[in-house]
Amino acid sequence: MTGSRGDSPTSAPAVRELEKITIRSDTRDVLAHAAKSARKLTDYFIVDIDAHVTETAFWSDITDRIDNDYLRQAAKSFRERGGSPPGLLNAQPGMSFQDMFGRIPHQQQQAEAVSGEGTHRQVELTRRAMDSMGIDYTVAFPTPMLLLGMHPQAEVEVALGRAFNRWLVEELLPREPRIKAMMYLPFNDPDSCVEVVEEFADEPGVIGFTVVSTRYRPVHHNSYMRLYAALQAAGKPLAFHSGFHWGDESMKQVNRFISMHAISFCYFNMIHLTNWIINGIPERFPKLKVIWVESGLAWLSFMMQRLDSEYMMRTSEAPMLRRRPSEYIQDMYFTSQPLETSNLKLAQATMEAIKADTQLLFASDWPHWDFDLPTTITNLPFLTEQAKRNILGLNAARLFGFEVPRHKLAQVPGPEPALAK
Repeated sequence: MTGSRGDSPTSAPAVRELEKITIRSDTRDVLAHAAKSARKLTDYFIVDIDAHVTETAFWSDITDRIDNDYLRQAAKSFRERGGSPPGLLNAQPGMSFQDMFGRIPHQQQQAEAVSGEGTHRQVELTRRAMDSMGIDYTVAFPTPMLLLGMHPQAEVEVALGRAFNRWLVEELLPREPRIKAMMYLPFNDPDSCVEVVEEFADEPGVIGFTVVSTRYRPVHHNSYMRLYAALQAAGKPLAFHSGFHWGDESMKQVNRFISMHAISFCYFNMIHLTNWIINGIPERFPKLKVIWVESGLAWLSFMMQRLDSEYMMRTSEAPMLRRRPSEYIQDMYFTSQPLETSNLKLAQATMEAIKADTQLLFASDWPHWDFDLPTTITNLPFLTEQAKRNILGLNAARLFGFEVPRHKLAQVPGPEPALAK
């Protein structure tokens, strides 16, 4: 065989240069190494609790579902302006640093070709990612809308949130039963949140509801008690999906994206979790399951120790609590991504503290720049085989009632996941 540099027939085989990954690269090529790893996990039940759609790629389909005539027309007017960002959103296009200025192209845009055979484009893209990573179910979250909690107009959050929910239940969920969704709650308007629960709780494929955490609303305010009661009655979990916001006054003190990103994703969930516990929400709604999404895990051991220490010195300021704050945290659910593993001893201690065997849920965060693969969990040397299976999917099966194929089922503490027929 002739070598790549014209060597003799007996020299080493030619080396084929890989094609450069661009925004048009096929997801299956980008995740080629992930697919090799996934073939070793075929007997694992894997649920991805946090994957993302780029809703602005389908913005016309979404904003056409706005039920407010004025706002629907306003969104349409933005589309007719050349070069305008997606109408009504409060994102800052000039501050988009996650794609490393084009060096991480799949974060910037997924412009790859699809079959065009009648399947919705987003469904096909999601299937490619799921199949490459060996995912059984995936939960779809929005992307630019994660900043919608900072919108200065509450009615815009209501309109866009409900339109996005309708797009999910009308366009995505019916086309692929492996895609699930947690409906967007327009948290700046508590009454509208209750209406969203009443409208979507029984829709096929809806497994819960989401608050985007990047906002300044106190989660313990009395105006939200009707919402929590409605969620508890519906038996649907509530997720707080974190995000970042460089416009926050505290974050303006840091001068690098990496600094803001490291702090901001934990910052908002730290505040909401503190208010949630200290104000006794777990005691008022003991059957309401809560999930904290995309904050990693490193902040949790700090919160458990800090809140316990303060509480034991000033218990009179949290009169509704019957246990230490850390014990309420151990009843909550957390997603794994982005999993901090630079110090495995700390990672192990944190997982033990939060009872990861039963409370941790795998998340990839695909297609974002810092996504994790299922092997992020299976490669952890301190986890038992059973713990790995629980975290990758069986904990989610118990929480959401997913059916588990018999050959992927392993025993887990608590109610056994449903067996697929």
